[in-house]
Amino acid sequence: MITLAAQAAEATAPAGRLIPAALVGIALIVLLITRFRVHPFLALTLGALTVSGIAGTPMADAIASFGKGFGDTAAGVGVLIALGAMFGKLLADSGGADEIVDTLVGRASPRMLPWMMGAAGALIGLPMFFEIGLVLLMPVIMLVASRSGLSLMSVGIPALAGLSVMHGLVPPHPGPLVAVAALHADLGLTLAFGVLVAVPTLVIAGPLFGRLAARWVDVPARDLFGARQRTETTEPARDTASDTAADTAARRPSFGVTIATVLLPVVLMLGKALADILTAEGNAVRTVLDFLGTPLIALLIAVIVAMFTLGRGAGMDLRAVTSSVEQGLPPIAGILLIVAAGGGFKQTLIDTGIGKLVADWVAGSGVSVLLLAWTVAVLIRLATGSATVATVTASGILAPLVDTLTPSHTALLVLAIGAGSLFFSHVNDAGFWLVKEYFGVSVWQNVKTWSVMETLISVVGLGCVLLLGLVV
Repeated sequence: MITLAAQAAEATAPAGRLIPAALVGIALIVLLITRFRVHPFLALTLGALTVSGIAGTPMADAIASFGKGFGDTAAGVGVLIALGAMFGKLLADSGGADEIVDTLVGRASPRMLPWMMGAAGALIGLPMFFEIGLVLLMPVIMLVASRSGLSLMSVGIPALAGLSVMHGLVPPHPGPLVAVAALHADLGLTLAFGVLVAVPTLVIAGPLFGRLAARWVDVPARDLFGARQRTETTEPARDTASDTAADTAARRPSFGVTIATVLLPVVLMLGKALADILTAEGNAVRTVLDFLGTPLIALLIAVIVAMFTLGRGAGMDLRAVTSSVEQGLPPIAGILLIVAAGGGFKQTLIDTGIGKLVADWVAGSGVSVLLLAWTVAVLIRLATGSATVATVTASGILAPLVDTLTPSHTALLVLAIGAGSLFFSHVNDAGFWLVKEYFGVSVWQNVKTWSVMETLISVVGLGCVLLLGLVV
């Protein structure tokens, strides 16, 4: 059976219609949200249908394309966000997030906190996709900003940069591993070069840019999960309007138990990545680790474990633990719809053939292979909003060039593609809406902070790759 995407590829509209279709669709989304205050879910839906209409796609196919993207995103990222929200609510209600925050704030000066948050983001982001790491880190980001008195951006931007740098540059993150496999790159070289590129990139786009972002956008930390709040000079105070779970927590879980619980899904996913690298397919250990390290299973296990280590460990009874888990879902209902609609819009751009068109335009140019790889990934990223799609497509286009490269330059090619895949996240990227809604900022504020940070990671990453290319 021919898939919708294949049909769309066969019936691609002329370039004179596809590019204007994408530009008009993106402009409509921004206009509806910023000027007319339309909910992003509706704006993204209307934008997707507009793109299909201008591109000449039959409405039945347009609806099917949007529905496929919406459903795939909701089934994938949406489920992970829901599990992460349950985990985050338990972390907040049990006092585990407070324990992490107090330990970080107590042991580090305000000047060092952004650097610690960048390192924490990198650690969490190494084996998992951005959305999962963001959900896990969000309670900590909010509480560190609140308790330390620092701007949300000066704390949040370094953590986001840590997550994003891992997403594009360092195996065993799934993104770089896709390019490693497609280009038959040496994993050890790619990992070594990835770390060399990631460290300066994270420093510049994280703590250093975070200072500037805090001046551009000064927003307060939000009580995202309804956790117990206190000032730095008082004992923990109960919020009479908070739910039963927060009120019945009699003590905090220890710092060690909390960190172990937070890192559990990280360890499970990292175990899966290492097993895929080091063991043969069909090996019993690999089979077990592949199952346990699947993001859905890893987060599900983490939620169940957290019910005991965090919930029961804080003195919450079974009813309070259940209440905490349940009340983690309503606050993220809107986020799920927006993220899923972003997936629908992305799928519309893919199925109309815009991503392929952009790639074809630059595949035959005579520029540097590393710069070409970055450019291809950038254009596909801008057109589709997906770092993963940009990585996969660019790797496929550039695979024939690998035979002319040394192993070192092949590894750098992987990193150039990864850097390009992060360029300027905007309205067709689910991550853009996820960050916007969690941070409670406007679209323009998100562009000035999150989008600029992503662009900085991409450009600095490319610069480091080109410098390495001169000496290896």
